[in-house]
Parts: sequence; structure tokens; C-alpha cells
Amino acid sequence: DAVGHVARISRVVRQPLGNALLLGVGGSGRQSLSRLACHMADYQLFQIELSKNYDGAAWKDDLKRLLRLAGETGDSTVFCFSDTQVKTESMVEDISNILNAGEVPNLFPGDEVSSIIEGLGPKAKELGMADATPAAMWRLFTAQCRANLHVVLCMSPVGDAFRARCRKFPALTNCTSIDWFQQWPADALTEVAVRYLEKVETVEEGVKVAIATVFAHVHLSVSDISERMLRTLKRHNYVTPTNYLELVKGYRVVLAEKVNEVGSQVNKLKNGLAKLTDAK
Repeated sequence: DAVGHVARISRVVRQPLGNALLLGVGGSGRQSLSRLACHMADYQLFQIELSKNYDGAAWKDDLKRLLRLAGETGDSTVFCFSDTQVKTESMVEDISNILNAGEVPNLFPGDEVSSIIEGLGPKAKELGMADATPAAMWRLFTAQCRANLHVVLCMSPVGDAFRARCRKFPALTNCTSIDWFQQWPADALTEVAVRYLEKVETVEEGVKVAIATVFAHVHLSVSDISERMLRTLKRHNYVTPTNYLELVKGYRVVLAEKVNEVGSQVNKLKNGLAKLTDAK
């Protein structure tokens, strides 16, 4: 499954004006596979870093850096953006503008526009542009942005937010290639759990597969119960691969705690028996 998704993302970002919309619940591997596809194509990866003080001004600064990287420098760039990074809906509107037209209206002040036009001088000569007016140079900048910038949106179809965004900003679906990340099958869940339990030395090899099978059964049974709950109570309960990985990691943590706890009790008992033997 992962290889198939990497191949799809790679194909999309290598195409002219190629943008991708990856749909799946959290923990499906959308961002990890996007990074891998970007590395395979030898493109630059651009992501924003959210902090407590991240605001509209910081977002505009990040967009300026991104567009100058693709339009002025001419570097092939992948902008990976997740719906968990959306602080205001205006951010989605800006991305919609980039998908539609390759630019964000009124993003650059006059002095920065002049600087960009100057920086594009060598590129205009290389292309043999006869018309070097500011308007023509700005069109060249926009064309460069569209050609070199590939947007990869990692969205979750869960809830009403995605549906509302698709209605407000049709470019999210019209200007992207959609790749659905489906639920992991039982054999994939078992395989992942076995891999996580490989380094646990306190569990016998034959038992590890049995434990992994139980994990997969628990995860899938919760998914089935969630569907029944939706039918009867009209309430959603979402089960994601992240939940599954937390379950397996939680087992490892509890197992280590219990091994230490029982081990210390065994040592105490041994020492006590040794003292009794000595005293006898």
C-alpha cells in the first residue's frame, strides 16, 4: 500500500502543474510518504512550523519565502500542508489562490516586487523575452511559481470541515489529483505490531504473532462497533492508525513496567530465601 501511494504522489509532483490532495485519517502516513516522494524527485520540501505565536503575518512571510523559492530562484519545491496546521480559513483561501493562479493577491509590497523583477532579469534573457515590462516580468514570475511549485495537501475527510472547505474553495479538488488512504487491512495491522514487538526480548517469538493478531482483532472490532454506534446513536467514533500504534506502544510500556516490577519481587524473594537458608 505504501509503495503504491509513494508512486502516485511521485507521479503527481513530477508532472507540470502537478498538485496532490491526500485524503485519509491521521496516522495513515500521508506526510511521511510525501517526504519520501519529494526526496525521490530531488525536490525541496517546504513546511510551515506552527508555534503558539504563529499568526497571519508569519503565514504571509512563509508564503513569500515559498513563492520566491519557486518563482525567483526556480527551485522545484513541494509545499506539504496539513489540515491540522489551519489556524484560520484565510490560509486555505491563500492555498486555493496558489492552486488556481499561482499567486496570492496583494502578498508582496512594491519594494519586494521590484526586487523580484530585478532577480528575474537573467531568466528573462535566457528565455529571450523581448517584452521586459514589469507586467510581463510579473507574469513570468507567476508562470515560474506554477511550474516549480507543487502543493501536497494532507486532509482528513472526517467531520464537516473538509466538506465545507470543498464547497468554499473548489480549487482544492479541481486543481489537484486525489489519492485516498484507506483503512489498514488485518494483515497490515498484524505485520506492524510484529515489527514493533521484534525488540521485546521478554516475549517468546511464537507468542509475538499471537499478541499481534489480538491487537489487530481489537482494532478492527472497535471499527465495527463504531459503525454500529453510528447506525444506532448517529454518533461518529473515528479509529485511526495512530490509535493502533498507541495501543502497541502502550503494551510495550506496560510490559516493561510489569517485567521490572515482577523481576524486583523475584529478587526480593530469592534474597529472603537465601537469608533464611543462611540463618538455618
